[in-house]
Amino acid sequence: MRLDLLSVARDWAAQPGQWTVRPQYDPVERWYARMADTADHEVWLLTWLPGQETDWHDHGGSAGAFVVVSGTLVERTVSGGRVAHTTLPAGTGRRFGAHHVHGVTNHGTEPAISIHAYAPALRSMTRYRLDGGKLRVAEVEKAGVSW
Repeated sequence: MRLDLLSVARDWAAQPGQWTVRPQYDPVERWYARMADTADHEVWLLTWLPGQETDWHDHGGSAGAFVVVSGTLVERTVSGGRVAHTTLPAGTGRRFGAHHVHGVTNHGTEPAISIHAYAPALRSMTRYRLDGGKLRVAEVEKAGVSW
């Protein structure tokens, strides 16, 4: 049976009293902490102050899902040279496959919290730059080195 990562993220999001770390906010960069690392998946807690964002990235071959616990996030994706924006208010979630490339931003005026689940655990992430409507590799980060 295949693991439903969106259900995993929703289960964690629904039980903040069981989180293994407390959310923190960093005014300089997005804050994140791993809450669980099992044989078949891992779970991360992320916080986003207004204006904080990720660059374009993939998850190194891991599938994933995330749930917005509070605030509102915007996911950016590219298809056919066009950038699409999907607004994700608190309570909404998103699952994605192993080859998904996106960027996530807090365009709101309030801090946001999200829970992310990945399978297998993240071992690398490729960062991209958008050039003429095409994503081009900028760098590859490795777990244990870059984060």
